[in-house]
Amino acid sequence: MFSKLSNKNYFARKTLESLHAEGARQEGGLKKALGWASLLSLGIGAIIGAGIFVLTGTAAAKYAGPGIMISFLLSGLACTFVALCYAELASLIPVSGSTYTYTYVALGEIFAWFIGWNLVLEYAAGAATVAVGWAGYFNRVSQGLGFSLPPQLTSGYFSYLSSHGSSTGGIFNLPAAGIILVLTGILVRGTTESTRFNNIIVAIKTTVVLLVIFFGANYINQDNWTPLIPENTGEFGVYGWSGVARGASVVFFAYIGFDAVSTAAQEAHTPQRDVPIGILGSLVICTILYVAVAAVATGVVNYKELGVPDPIALVMDHTGKPWVSWVVKIGALAGLTTAILVLLFGQTRVFYSMAHDGLLPQIFAKLHKDYHTPATSQILIGVCAALAAGLLPIDILDEMVSIGTLAAFSVVCVAVIYLRRKFPDMHRPFRAPGLPLIPILGILFCLALMVALPWETWVRLLVWTAFGFAIYFFYGVHHAKRS
Repeated sequence: MFSKLSNKNYFARKTLESLHAEGARQEGGLKKALGWASLLSLGIGAIIGAGIFVLTGTAAAKYAGPGIMISFLLSGLACTFVALCYAELASLIPVSGSTYTYTYVALGEIFAWFIGWNLVLEYAAGAATVAVGWAGYFNRVSQGLGFSLPPQLTSGYFSYLSSHGSSTGGIFNLPAAGIILVLTGILVRGTTESTRFNNIIVAIKTTVVLLVIFFGANYINQDNWTPLIPENTGEFGVYGWSGVARGASVVFFAYIGFDAVSTAAQEAHTPQRDVPIGILGSLVICTILYVAVAAVATGVVNYKELGVPDPIALVMDHTGKPWVSWVVKIGALAGLTTAILVLLFGQTRVFYSMAHDGLLPQIFAKLHKDYHTPATSQILIGVCAALAAGLLPIDILDEMVSIGTLAAFSVVCVAVIYLRRKFPDMHRPFRAPGLPLIPILGILFCLALMVALPWETWVRLLVWTAFGFAIYFFYGVHHAKRS
């Protein structure tokens, strides 16, 4: 066995020519059903979710104070470095698979497996994370309507892990698991149907966010913004400029999702034009909305009061207009719904690409005969994500998402540098400016945030990676389709 493994080419790379030819062979494959407007909506739907409706309050109350506005700008700037790299690669390599495919071209098979496996972690755990947040808003809305589920069915069995070792009494978070299964069913039906559903909810959600901004602005007390950056308590990361920096790290999760647009490149009408518009456009729009909502939140309510699960609803309650609070809660549900939808969408496209390359069993590359979607992988990931959302607390899920995402983001920046040097004359419909400075800044920022994560998160990453490489060495390495 080991002699067979030693003969394998773990660093085999895909060529750009083969990928362009692969993208041109569309008959019987994924349908080209997405235009730039759908991709822009897809990106906004993925980004606006847990960040704007949950993390804004936590980061302001615990770390940054009103300086959370600066934190969002810093995170948005950092994501811009990565997004510029994503946009170049997505236009250069317009096939399904995102970071996984880019890594296959730039660094080779074994690195592509590592990134693809961590993207499975990012998207699946991300969907579970947002689903747990969705369940919190759902439970609050249902209580307001006079009915509620038993507490045993509104928190996960392992919730004690985030409650100082004492059990919360939860058995299974039924709303969190349920929303994932419902959206999985929608995605199995097909890309066109799911993006139409997404477009409708994104329009509703964005309207609600704008309502919060323009309606809430009338109730801002500018004294709440003084001081803009509260004095540091003596502990690193608790207010002061270090608190603003830590706040930027916390709300970085709020930007996860723009990369999901690139996973749909093979389904775009004109990927060289549409994908960069989808990535950069959604990032710019969401950064503006985030900063504006943060300004309203910290202006209407003292930042120390914002550390609650539904901070934006709390802000609207302070306006004395109950109907606004209700609209915000419904808008939060819409926002979290679209975020889950896009994360589930992106993950199965990575699975599809890995199976198409032989690294996973071919059943995951098989498309449904009627819907032309990777239904098998969609159902498998949906069930796994539903179980995670039903059993695990949000903090563990969040940490798992962060480390997988940051690893993928840093590799994207490396891939841009490599491909620019290896193929300097290759036509690039979109070119990231300022090379090599922009990707280097992206790499440094991602690595710094990874180092800042708790050691337990690194242990979970190592366990997940070991499990993934076991699959690679026992299956993928023997079935990979190498040129």
